[in-house]
Amino acid sequence: MTPFTRLVAACALTMVAFAANSILTRLALTASDTGPATFSVLRLAAGAGMLCALVLLRRGDTAGGARLRAGLRWRNAGALALYVLGFSFAYVTLDAGLGALILFGVVQITMFAGGLWMREPIPPRRWAGAGLAFAGLAWLMWPAGVYAPPVAGAALMAAAAVGWAVFSLLGKGSDDPLAITAGSFALALIPALAVLAVVGLDGADATGVVLALVSGALTSGLGYALWYRLLPQLASSVAGVLQLTVPVIAMAGGMVFLGEALTARFAIAAALVMGGVALAVIAPSVPARRA
Repeated sequence: MTPFTRLVAACALTMVAFAANSILTRLALTASDTGPATFSVLRLAAGAGMLCALVLLRRGDTAGGARLRAGLRWRNAGALALYVLGFSFAYVTLDAGLGALILFGVVQITMFAGGLWMREPIPPRRWAGAGLAFAGLAWLMWPAGVYAPPVAGAALMAAAAVGWAVFSLLGKGSDDPLAITAGSFALALIPALAVLAVVGLDGADATGVVLALVSGALTSGLGYALWYRLLPQLASSVAGVLQLTVPVIAMAGGMVFLGEALTARFAIAAALVMGGVALAVIAPSVPARRA
């Protein structure tokens, strides 16, 4: 397997983890009695526990504690806490489709802006591909009829998107992805617990607790650690475009595992999204110049 093939496979696995995480979070907040503050704390605690254990128990590594201390970075943790809390509270009032559209639209804008700020070259085909992919996503996710989203929910989701985009941009400079992700989850628990103290215990049941633990330890903790390992190899704009596939993967998962119907609208929109991502990400091959 070539390095490029491994990178593509790792990116695909990460997007699947993000899609699964989105499904688990929405299930916990809509199909159980678990509140957003409690879910956020459990999710972050599970992620911190899993990642810290991996750092400390890595075979042959005697400097796990020092690595964890070096990975405690407040900027990364603050951005992660903003994402986790904003995402959880937004879905209390926001429709899932429109929530995903706001989230990934603002992530896209923020990461492209970050790329421009860092003076990364963004070729015209990447702009065109991003526009095509987002158009397909908008067509797929836009709710039917006249619908004005709740202002509070939309603002919380936009804040979550900025938090996630900043968390991703900071990951481009990660020299120890696992330790930094572990430190981010551990520190992000502090503002999450503060929010829980303010709003009070907002409910929990067995289903919600299990979903929060799985989301935190696996699809969030391990998924974000893998994302931090990949980010130094990706341009910011590419990282932003790739994430437009997450809602499509999540809906495809619902069709495979939940028996949801495959519609022509989904098929066309998925083709637009995937085609736009391919246009933006896959560089055209340039034949070698003859002597």
